[in-house]
Amino acid sequence: MVRATAADAQIRAFACTAREVVETARQAHNTSPVVTAALGRLICAGAMMGSMLKGEKDLLTLQIKGDGPVRGITVTADSLGNVKGYANVPDVIVPAKPNGKLDVSGAIGNGQLSVIKDMGLKEPYVGQTLLQTGEIAEDLTYYFATSEQVPSSVGLGVLMNRDNTVKQAGGFIIQLMPFAADEVIDRLEQNLKQVTSVTALLDEGKTPEQMLEILLDGLSPEMTDTMPIAFSCNCSRQKIEKVLISLGKKEIRDMIEDGKDIEVNCHFCNSHYQFTVEELKKLYHKSKA
Repeated sequence: MVRATAADAQIRAFACTAREVVETARQAHNTSPVVTAALGRLICAGAMMGSMLKGEKDLLTLQIKGDGPVRGITVTADSLGNVKGYANVPDVIVPAKPNGKLDVSGAIGNGQLSVIKDMGLKEPYVGQTLLQTGEIAEDLTYYFATSEQVPSSVGLGVLMNRDNTVKQAGGFIIQLMPFAADEVIDRLEQNLKQVTSVTALLDEGKTPEQMLEILLDGLSPEMTDTMPIAFSCNCSRQKIEKVLISLGKKEIRDMIEDGKDIEVNCHFCNSHYQFTVEELKKLYHKSKA
């Protein structure tokens, strides 16, 4: 991922390539092609938006809830390029669009986008907007304009191979500062019109820097920062134990009385954690309620 400014800081911009990150998510959740495309787009957006956070412990969550067959997608990212996510229904198949492209909006349907920023305050910041297209990039463009009052252009793309692995993934976010001059806005709009799609740029092998050079042509772009991004989940056996302990003595006793081992799955990375009846008994004694 690359961060940049342009036109004497009248523009700030972000771009990323994330093929390996999205492929890791696809393998973890065994997602269908259209769900891989939807989840991959949101993962790319999450990574870039996460890098906008100020504090190292700040967390961003992007959540889409729709009436389409996927039902919902959740992505969480931090400010250091770590991102993770999952789809509620990972194996959805919907017919392709007439132009042959994956029908992400058809899989998501109508609904809402929530942007949750946990910055260590008592209450997290929550911004919500209705989905405009269900294609994700346009929905985030609308969110930035209405909830954060920042005119933005968001481009996201995921390209699949014939064997349903991820061929390319990435995107960009370009934002205008309040003091942006009219000629800067005009030039940026001209540049954006000439870019047909993010997937076309990715398929040509363009790096994040090259994408921004095309998008910010004539606006003196300056690359300010480069950071790696990774599909990274912070779940652990210890954390799952804490969750089980927090359920309380009654819940744990019910599990023990069932006499069977239990398995707890992490939504985000699909890791499995097994607990025997003996281990549950130990957790029972640690539980207070």
